[in-house]
Amino acid sequence: MLDPALRTQIRDRLASFPVHRLAVGTHRHAAVAVVIAEEGTGAALAGIPAPDAWSDAPALILTRRAAGLNKHAGQWALPGGGIDEGETPEMAALRELREEIGLALAPDALLGTLDDYATRSGFVITPVVLWAGEAAHLRPHPAEVASIHRIPLREFMRADAPLLDAPEVPGRPILRMPVGHSWIASPTAAVLYQFREVCLAGRATRVAHFDQPPFARR
Repeated sequence: MLDPALRTQIRDRLASFPVHRLAVGTHRHAAVAVVIAEEGTGAALAGIPAPDAWSDAPALILTRRAAGLNKHAGQWALPGGGIDEGETPEMAALRELREEIGLALAPDALLGTLDDYATRSGFVITPVVLWAGEAAHLRPHPAEVASIHRIPLREFMRADAPLLDAPEVPGRPILRMPVGHSWIASPTAAVLYQFREVCLAGRATRVAHFDQPPFARR
């Protein structure tokens, strides 16, 4: 069972964090779900040891996007997508969780939100943080999700995170987050880094100025 003290910590830190919202303008408004769940049987990634049995250590749920998608095919992602007319970001995040990975959560799973992030591919993303508990039975949508991974929170606290590359635009370094022997690119990495800083480390860190590598802009 996940430690309820962690849930309280994350909820309280989000409640005291003054989020920055962006005007959508010509962008498409989207929501992503930052889901805290049990580590289960592991992330199936090189460099992250899998537990011998089901682990209730805290983890985040990430996906690899299906190869046939028009945008960001094959890339690391948080479950999410466009916000439909009449939806809030929170409603969209809960819907996308059901559609993409078969995870149905009640509204009381909502812990708060992080800053909006504008992508180079034309989206303004609102990250919605949710508490899922065991989340034992996940099912990837075959047209959207190639695989589902549970990455332990301790992996995002590594001393070598984040990885910063030289900026193409002054003042906008390219941010990546290491996982195992690989890494995750922004925009997903920017959301993960802010989650780590605000919710786990208790630091009011902004990420809107971090850029994406060229391949993640398509």
